[in-house]
Amino acid sequence: MLISAFLLAVAAVPQEEAPPSADRRPIEAMDLFQLEGIESPQVSPGGMHVLYLRTMFDVMSDSSYPDLWIYDVQSGDQRPLIAAVGGAKWSPDGRHIAYVKMAGDDGAEIFVRWMDDGTTHQVTRAAKSPGSIAWSPDGKRIAFTMGVERKAEPLAKLPSAPKGAKWAPAAKVIERFSYRGDGQGYKENTDTQIFVVDAFGGTPRQVTSGERDHGGPLTWIDASTVLFSANLRDDRRANPNETDIHALHVDTGELTKLTNRSGPDSDPVFDAASGALYWMGFDDRRQGHQQAEISRRADGLNPEAKIAVLTEGLDRTPDSPKFDGGKLWFTYADEGVTKLAFLKGDSIETTEFTLHGIGSGRPYSTGSYDVANGTLAYVGGDPSWPGELYVERNGRLAQVTDVNSDLRRVVQLGEVTEQWTESGADGERVQSWIITPPGFDAEATDEAGRPILHPTMLEIHGGPFAAYGPQFSFELQLFAALGYIVVYGNPRGSTSYGERFANLIHHNYPSEDYDDLMSMVDGAVAKGFVDPERLYVTGGSGGGVLTAWIVGKTNRFAAAVVAKPVINWISFALTSDAYDFFWQYWFPKAPWDAPEHYWKRSPLSLVGNVTTPTMLLTGESDYRTPISESEQYYQALKIRGIDTAFVRIPEASHGIARRPSHLISKVLHIHGWFSRYPRADETEDAK
Repeated sequence: MLISAFLLAVAAVPQEEAPPSADRRPIEAMDLFQLEGIESPQVSPGGMHVLYLRTMFDVMSDSSYPDLWIYDVQSGDQRPLIAAVGGAKWSPDGRHIAYVKMAGDDGAEIFVRWMDDGTTHQVTRAAKSPGSIAWSPDGKRIAFTMGVERKAEPLAKLPSAPKGAKWAPAAKVIERFSYRGDGQGYKENTDTQIFVVDAFGGTPRQVTSGERDHGGPLTWIDASTVLFSANLRDDRRANPNETDIHALHVDTGELTKLTNRSGPDSDPVFDAASGALYWMGFDDRRQGHQQAEISRRADGLNPEAKIAVLTEGLDRTPDSPKFDGGKLWFTYADEGVTKLAFLKGDSIETTEFTLHGIGSGRPYSTGSYDVANGTLAYVGGDPSWPGELYVERNGRLAQVTDVNSDLRRVVQLGEVTEQWTESGADGERVQSWIITPPGFDAEATDEAGRPILHPTMLEIHGGPFAAYGPQFSFELQLFAALGYIVVYGNPRGSTSYGERFANLIHHNYPSEDYDDLMSMVDGAVAKGFVDPERLYVTGGSGGGVLTAWIVGKTNRFAAAVVAKPVINWISFALTSDAYDFFWQYWFPKAPWDAPEHYWKRSPLSLVGNVTTPTMLLTGESDYRTPISESEQYYQALKIRGIDTAFVRIPEASHGIARRPSHLISKVLHIHGWFSRYPRADETEDAK
């Protein structure tokens, strides 16, 4: 397979020049409410218009809200279109868009807008919120998904309360396997079904049934057939990864299973011109990280036809496949950077375009794009700031937005530099980045001529099968503005370095990833401006696991903050919302069959070694790494007499930073804890 670089002659519109650094200040917590971001471009079928989301943070409602904007490729004109909407889909002829928006007391509903004059029509008045909307190729119908209540006999028949009486809330009876979800709370007793409705009004018609979730996204291949991916097996709870692609005839209800391997198949893309079907998936080996591949079946709707795997030589995970102009476009993360590529024949051609997102939280690799009729739209640009919208057509690249120019004029960010180090465990090379405070001078000295040494924080990503990159991160930039040198990187187990590197922690997490992280800190200390007596460590989720593991292995850090961690793998495996997955893919056996394996990998097993002042920080509505994990560790530290505190974020799920004030609270509580311990040998005086 040939992998080559694809370059364009481009003429990008430059961002407005920022004033000299001396005229700008460090970023501040309340600047989060001035930040804006671009997301989810959608190119019209003719390639001449681009819809995109412009997201802002509202200080009064403490929330982010996206507005839908439109860009005219030919004239360069752009304008707001619809407020507070989470995205839209073009009709096949480009004359309409469909979108989901709140409709007062009716909840979220589907609307259609005529693009020539702005006329808008509410298509549905449904009992539940619709999702995964998709236009039929003839533009006459819209398919969507929606929850349908299960009919079940009550477990107990209770007497009615007397008129006017105020009884306690009714008992909740749970019998479903998956009964709660992080960010969702306790689930309704519903199944996701597929519906079809006339695009310009009518009664939605349910076209799937049964106690199964028929999930999106939905892809029409002709006027009567929809493709979707779902796990419809009877033993789906024992095999949560067994999703297959199905073809549904929406008029007859006939269902055809198009894939049938042991493993997940998803994201179907159909080329109507050739009849070929493309999709993503892998053969399930019950590993913690399994790299998906893009496959193609030339005779797309024939389950018996030959399948070709197209991305075997890439050794990276492709994502977001889209077909246009005889090419299958997709993204993949490589060494922390999201790249845009396409398949042309047997070769993978990687463009020069790199993608990134808003970056209000931590610097995970991310990005979005779309392509239609030769027009490419993507979110990228200068990775030191949130991504902007870029549009390329006929070899010319235009920067469409510059939504943070006002903030860039007054704020100076910390500089991000890359480092590679060798792990002390086995010499494995690991990548990391260092953010220095705004105005930082590596050669600065004090009055005695000694180098000025700075407090330094190691910040560890979650996952653990995920990746950081050199992207803008409001959270980490705020730490840098508070005076910290911030070290962050990708220890073994991280994605974007190939399957071997990610699976070095398979059934072995935490392990030598600890040594990888220590090598990153050692690399920063060796540069001569890090104070080795003022080292701090924090991380969330998988990073919380590793932070708790670190303080059980070493006392080199002056203080630590363990955010939303797993402390005890046995309790986590039986309380997490995804409990059907973790015990099967991250461990060799169930907890009761291999308790010693779970325990030796649990940070709680090392709590007897901890001397580092360690704070816990977790959302009270976290169902991914439930707050009971943090409670165990807090109480164990208290029993041992270790300096500790427990910060509980009300109403926050695993994604603590989803509300702006929660992100600010997280950063400033971490800073407050670290400030109590200015030097490792002065903790008593500091208190």
